[in-house]
Amino acid sequence: MNIVLIGYRGTGKSAISRILTDTLHCRRYSIDDEVVRQAGKPIPEIVEQEGWSKFREIERELVRKISAEIRGSVIDCGGGGVLDERNVADLKRDGKVILLVASPEKILERIHRDANRPPLIEGLSFEEEQRQILKERDPKYRAAADCIFDTTHLKPRQTAMKIIEHFKKKGWV
Repeated sequence: MNIVLIGYRGTGKSAISRILTDTLHCRRYSIDDEVVRQAGKPIPEIVEQEGWSKFREIERELVRKISAEIRGSVIDCGGGGVLDERNVADLKRDGKVILLVASPEKILERIHRDANRPPLIEGLSFEEEQRQILKERDPKYRAAADCIFDTTHLKPRQTAMKIIEHFKKKGWV
């Protein structure tokens, strides 16, 4: 079974996925990293040159492939992975989906230094855009989740240990 991390930017998916893989001695697959590897260029370039639809197309194909072939790993999904219901279905087939959440204020604090990401909504300030997207995606995140962990006041290692403890209690690990 795979451990699948979903959630908005700044909730700790990348850091927590690394800790989980180190602790559980398994492989980690970052969908965003795989998109960059396959496209041969960074996400901002993909979006600038080919648009968000091309990025989502590459993401969809990678989720399909990884979820079909990979077992016993941690999969770190990009923030928009849940926008395609096929991605969610594929990831849940052989995985448990963990939603990482944090307060909007904490997310803004964490991602402000990564403001070079291309905008998803034109014409809004950075903060307005983030709040709008969080509001739009929250129902999709929650519908996909098998469990939810709030990272607002926790260090990544603390969250990772809580996830492992939860999985052990459920008999998932």
